[in-house]
Amino acid sequence: MTAKFQNVKKLDKFILKSYIGPFVLTFFIAMFILLMQFLWRYLDEIVGKGLGAGVIAELLLYASSSLVPMALPLAVLLSSIMTFGNLAEHYELMAIKSAGISLVKIMRPLIFYVIGVSICAFLFSNNILPYSNLKMQTLLHDIKHQKPEVSIPEGVFSDAIEQYSIKVGRKSRKGPMLYDIMIYNHTEDNGNRDVTLADSGTMVITNDKRYMVITLYSGTNYVEEVEKRRRWEDKSYPQRTTSFKEERFMIDLSGMDFERSDESLYKTGYAMLNLSQLQYTTDSLNDNYAKAADNYLTTLTRGNYFKKLEFSNRDSLWYEKKEVPATTNINIDSIIANMSKGDLSGVLSYAVENARNAKTYISQSASEFQTKNKIIKRYEIEWHRKFTLSIACILLFFIGAPLGAIIRKGGIGTPIVISVLFFVIYYVTDISCGKAAKMGTWPAWLGMWMSSIVFTPLGAFLTYKAVKDATLLELSTYTDFFRRIFAKLMKYPKFAAVINRFISEEKKAKAKLEAELERQKKAIFNQFNNNANA
Repeated sequence: MTAKFQNVKKLDKFILKSYIGPFVLTFFIAMFILLMQFLWRYLDEIVGKGLGAGVIAELLLYASSSLVPMALPLAVLLSSIMTFGNLAEHYELMAIKSAGISLVKIMRPLIFYVIGVSICAFLFSNNILPYSNLKMQTLLHDIKHQKPEVSIPEGVFSDAIEQYSIKVGRKSRKGPMLYDIMIYNHTEDNGNRDVTLADSGTMVITNDKRYMVITLYSGTNYVEEVEKRRRWEDKSYPQRTTSFKEERFMIDLSGMDFERSDESLYKTGYAMLNLSQLQYTTDSLNDNYAKAADNYLTTLTRGNYFKKLEFSNRDSLWYEKKEVPATTNINIDSIIANMSKGDLSGVLSYAVENARNAKTYISQSASEFQTKNKIIKRYEIEWHRKFTLSIACILLFFIGAPLGAIIRKGGIGTPIVISVLFFVIYYVTDISCGKAAKMGTWPAWLGMWMSSIVFTPLGAFLTYKAVKDATLLELSTYTDFFRRIFAKLMKYPKFAAVINRFISEEKKAKAKLEAELERQKKAIFNQFNNNANA
């Protein structure tokens, strides 16, 4: 008994060792591919803004954390197919089964391992992922609003420096010298009244990147002075011209430094909350929604359906207020019949205006309620997403492990193709159903759990087939299945008669075709002999 237990323990270690290596490898490969996709998506926002290596490394770290929910299920699926595909391809799985150990017992250590991974995935999704999403969202916002690094192109005006418009005619290819420089100074905010022209010059940024030192040679400065007069037409613009051989001044670049935003602006987003915070926020939003619906119904009822009537006959206008309770039975026909044309016209105009106001109020309220409902859906979807990541790891394991045992192919060829195919189907299902939940077409729980509902029977079916050693991917499996069905149908006389009639007609047509071919063959042979004798 002890020896048998030790053998099982060694087998569990062997299975775990065979699985952990591919799992770690595929996880980091998936993370690398997804991270490259992230960089390609935000490349235009990052390049050319003078960001330090620390800022970029921080962004990649937070981005990597946000990509774990996609990389982890893919790694579980791919490594499961690779591991059991390798064992089956090298007949190790067959040798273990021949010792009386079932596939379920072989999978048992990995089941516990994947359950542990799923628990860690839930803890990561609930505690670490909201923090990393908050950091990444704030950092991305700051990077998007970061001004580009100072770069003055040739031949066009550049507004890279605030309050200055600079144009450089030509740049030296051998040094920092610039030629044909034109600078408009807008620091006084009085239009294009201060312009400097120079034959050449240099623009150098200090080491701390706080100032730009501009040195101009052989230039002229033109300034239009504004003199205030009593009347607008008396305002004059005398010009002041100054020539120089060398002029140097500094421009403050402190406004272009990378600044961090306040994280509290984003901490209430649905992706930045854990499970308890999502539940609390969802309950609060639902309460506010219910209160808003009650206020809407009360306002609509009192202001439109049961509005208090105001009557008066003075000057055919309605001035004197006489409140009529909503429960009072009013004979509308008699009231209208006793009204004058002027009063009736006023009543109809008032009714049309009241109906238009009610329609506008209903339309605006419907739009507001729709927006509130979408916000609530987002928080509910995020609440369910905390669990779907863990369940996805377990489901994809029960798809990948039996599938690897069935296809009996290891390595990184066939397993990658199959795993990517299944993962794409899972991901597309999740995205499509999640979108339906966001739009309010489906409930939030159904939209987020539909992919799991679809893949659970598939995982059970593949596991059952792998345990029974079914040849799932061989053509004979399906041909035998349809052959058995056909044999059962042939027991019915009507069906057998139809099939036999069809077979007899096919035989007759085949015999007729063969006879025609034989006749043509003899005709061609006779024609050939006649030509040869001639």
